[in-house]
Amino acid sequence: MISVNRIFAMTLRYLYLLRSSWPRVLELAYWPTVQMIMWGLINQFLAGESQWVAQAAGLFIAAVLLWDVLFRAQLGVSVVFFEEIYSRNLGHLFVSPLRPQELALSLLLVSLLRTLIGVGAAALLSIALYRYSIFTLGLPLLAFFSCLLVMGWAIGLMVVALVLRFGLGAEGLAWGIIFAFAPLSGIYYPISVLPGWLQTVAFFLPSSHVFEGMRAVMREKAFRMGDFLNAAWLDIVYLAVGLGLYMLAFHVARKRGLLLHAGE
Repeated sequence: MISVNRIFAMTLRYLYLLRSSWPRVLELAYWPTVQMIMWGLINQFLAGESQWVAQAAGLFIAAVLLWDVLFRAQLGVSVVFFEEIYSRNLGHLFVSPLRPQELALSLLLVSLLRTLIGVGAAALLSIALYRYSIFTLGLPLLAFFSCLLVMGWAIGLMVVALVLRFGLGAEGLAWGIIFAFAPLSGIYYPISVLPGWLQTVAFFLPSSHVFEGMRAVMREKAFRMGDFLNAAWLDIVYLAVGLGLYMLAFHVARKRGLLLHAGE
């Protein structure tokens, strides 16, 4: 027989779990808000600029593929790290002579390989399905790829730092935090579509310079060195912050004995 009391007790249990973890509460409103903002901006752009889009065949396909570089690079760092937590192997790793810097570098290398495999397969499939090759961008593609890859690494390290500090309650950030950058990156529309104050914020994102540069290559057949240099120096700052937070979180976790209890 179904017990209303047991149902009520379990519901309270999950509500208490939700209340005790701010990342879980944030996640509830996060996805609808980001989707609404991004697609609202896309709609606003396309309403008056359909001819602009028509001038650059494959614009959206190239944008999606480059965006996936950023997404896969970030997941390649954070999700691989989570696998160590799921298997409760993190404490065992650091009983060995392994240093946190060495773990970080191995995560970055694995992220590179996973990104090449994932995005490479999608790029080849786009040739077969839509007769569009992102490789026609030429050498600028290498610059765009590198900038987005490093940004993804930096964000991935920040997520790892949060999980080391707050536990798996912050795991949802690994899947969602990257999309907070999407509306400001100008993936499917120029940064000029954004309100003025948001354009200022977007300037400090490497990804916004990459996608502006991509559109310049596709529409004007010109590689803007300024966009690349802006993205590059911002990447250096992001990566330094990511590594700094990772090392700090690791130091705190080791001092408090959290490495041995990760995943519990």
